[in-house]
Amino acid sequence: MEAKLPIVLLHGVGLDRTMWERFEAELRQLSDRQVLALDLPGHGGQPPLLRQASLADLAGDVAGRLPGRAHLVGFSLGALIAQHLARFRPELVASLTSVSSVCLRTPEEAASVASRLAVAAEDFPASVDASLTRWYPEGSGVPEETVARTRTVLLANDIQSYLHAYRVFATADAEIGAELGAITVPALAVTGELDPGSTPEMTRRLGEALPGARTAVVPGTRHMLPVEQPAALARLVAGFIEESSGNNHD
Repeated sequence: MEAKLPIVLLHGVGLDRTMWERFEAELRQLSDRQVLALDLPGHGGQPPLLRQASLADLAGDVAGRLPGRAHLVGFSLGALIAQHLARFRPELVASLTSVSSVCLRTPEEAASVASRLAVAAEDFPASVDASLTRWYPEGSGVPEETVARTRTVLLANDIQSYLHAYRVFATADAEIGAELGAITVPALAVTGELDPGSTPEMTRRLGEALPGARTAVVPGTRHMLPVEQPAALARLVAGFIEESSGNNHD
């Protein structure tokens, strides 16, 4: 029997592949597929971004490091990259899962993320603190060591590289949003009920824009869904991938 296609995980802006560790562990218990988490361009072990980049630039870099055709699971900025690949490099994408993804921001939503980008450019440590407060508010139940680890990863970013990546995150939903209707691979969109940035309403928009897409909202969860609820997310993703693969053993 031909080997099943792997699952590739793409993280969010300012983070790295380690954000998936708990989710990966849960997913490996549910799936016999290879699971590979990649660092996005300018993140983790990848060289910093030295100049302004586009979503196509980031997607092209990721495409060159994929192990061939794969099931893509993208989180936040990683979801926009996965959507771009599903649209323009469909031969590489067996299925598309968008986790905590923005979609076709309203003018008010676009202004809000532009404001966060401006804060990051002016006072990067303050923007890190603001991100952590949004992601892990008091009472969220996320262990303090997890919060501390996320802070360490964020603060380790090359600031200019981070700003180049964040600018893509802040603007590229308009670009890829116009292309979503041409994506033909099986698609799932999922977010947290309490996510203030990648809202359930955005997941509804994404589900309507992607032909035949499924949507899900995880109760009581904010933006860092793979960290807060790794088991619940793994069940959704594993089930979707196996059902969308059918009997093709892909």
